[in-house]
Amino acid sequence: MNSNWLCDSVTVQRVRCVPSEGALRVRCTDLTVHLRTLCAALVLSGTWTVPASAQSFPYDQEMLLEVRPLPGSRRVPMMEVHPDGKATVDLWCHTAAAEIAVSGSEIKFNFVSAKPENCTPERIELDQKMAKELLEVTGWRRVDDIVEFIGATTFRFRLSTH
Repeated sequence: MNSNWLCDSVTVQRVRCVPSEGALRVRCTDLTVHLRTLCAALVLSGTWTVPASAQSFPYDQEMLLEVRPLPGSRRVPMMEVHPDGKATVDLWCHTAAAEIAVSGSEIKFNFVSAKPENCTPERIELDQKMAKELLEVTGWRRVDDIVEFIGATTFRFRLSTH
C-alpha cells in the first residue's frame, strides 16, 4: 500500500488509517486543518521564507562580496545595480561601470569601462579573474540579505546595512 495520501490538495506522508465500514479510510479533516494552521503560523511568524526566485532583485542597494579584505586593505569587492541596468562594480582595485540585465532568475553582466585605484600586480590579476568570472554568471538568487550570482563560480554578496 502506498504511504502517500492526497487530502484536500495536501500530500501527507504516513497517515494513520482507521477502519471504517470494513474499508481503510483516512481521516483527513483534522490533519488538513492542522496543516493549514501550521502553514498560516509559519507565514505570520516570518519563519516561512519566500523562494529566492520570488524575491525581488535588490536594485539601488550596495552589495558587498562575502570575503575578507586583502592584507593591508579594508576594501572588498562591492556593487550597486540601478533599475535601468547601469551598475557600479568595485573590484579589488578597479571601479568598473557595467550594464547588468536581470530577467527572472537570469542575469547577464557586461563591463563598459574600468578605472584603476591603487592597483598592485596582484590586485590587477584578481580583478581580471573576478571580471572574467562575473561575465560567466548566468543566474542569481536571493535569500533575505544574501544575493548569489551563479555561474562557473558562485559569488555570494551581502546587502549593506548602512
